[in-house]
Amino acid sequence: MSLVSMPFVGSGQDVGLHIAASVVMIGSIVALGYGFWKLHELPINKAHSKQHQQIGLITALTWIGFVWHWVWVLAVICAFVDAEKALIKVRDIWRQHSVTDSSTVDKSSAKTTQEENHHA
Repeated sequence: MSLVSMPFVGSGQDVGLHIAASVVMIGSIVALGYGFWKLHELPINKAHSKQHQQIGLITALTWIGFVWHWVWVLAVICAFVDAEKALIKVRDIWRQHSVTDSSTVDKSSAKTTQEENHHA
């Protein structure tokens, strides 16, 4: 077969192959679009399933995320993270840290007092 000759050109198979290729291409584009849409709607579906208190915010962030994609990441975080539990966890860590700091301060002030008594 030479480089100049092309198979299927000038036959009825040429049209059939073009139609098959067009169907596959359009089907692939539709499947990619549908998959992108389902992935993009994931935060809204999760918020509805959890009966999230901020469904309106998550929906707005999801729609804005079509233009600015980083906003969609915020919608995912809002939908999947339970804010109440997260705040309780942060509060507990803060309290635990405060107790540790105050005990450290108490120990250092006790050492200072002992040193002052020893030098006096």
